[in-house]
Amino acid sequence: MEYYSRQISRLIEELSKLPGVGAKSAQRLAFHIISRPAEEVKNLADALVSAKENVRYCSRCCTLTDSELCPICSNPKRDPGTIMVVENTRDLAAYEKTGKYEGVYHVLHGAISPMLGIGPNDIRLKELMRRLQGDVKEVIIATNSSLEGETTAMYISKLIKPTGIRVTRIASGVPVGGDLEYIDQVTLLRALEGRTEL
Repeated sequence: MEYYSRQISRLIEELSKLPGVGAKSAQRLAFHIISRPAEEVKNLADALVSAKENVRYCSRCCTLTDSELCPICSNPKRDPGTIMVVENTRDLAAYEKTGKYEGVYHVLHGAISPMLGIGPNDIRLKELMRRLQGDVKEVIIATNSSLEGETTAMYISKLIKPTGIRVTRIASGVPVGGDLEYIDQVTLLRALEGRTEL
């Protein structure tokens, strides 16, 4: 039995497709959106459409941005000789919140997972290897402490070692199976400062 009109049901259905949004949350969001002034709802819709049309990958580090280069890559105060490799843009943001890392990043947009059919060619490894032809002194591997993250870290380490570039891995402090985006800044900073040679 239908409880809502077609328009409300469609809005709830679309919102429930978002990650982490169940049926009840989608319903709550839908009624909140409907109750807001038309101009506010239009601004939300415009922001969604604009982001989808204008956000792309940074040509250097592959994070999401609306420019050719992201703000980090275009910042002359950052050290391009130190590259931290992370799985996604949320992990990059987690490290940026510490305010202590002065190098640049490389975003893989995933991790190697044979079980899910994700191989080295399915993540941004080719772009990373191209960047290493420049003046890079150290690559910090900051993938998650999951099986996939560890597999990816070992694979990257084996690729880079022959180049002579120093390869390090973030230290313990990040729990096994934990996602970087949910870890507090002190733990992230301790993991960064205590990184070890691979």
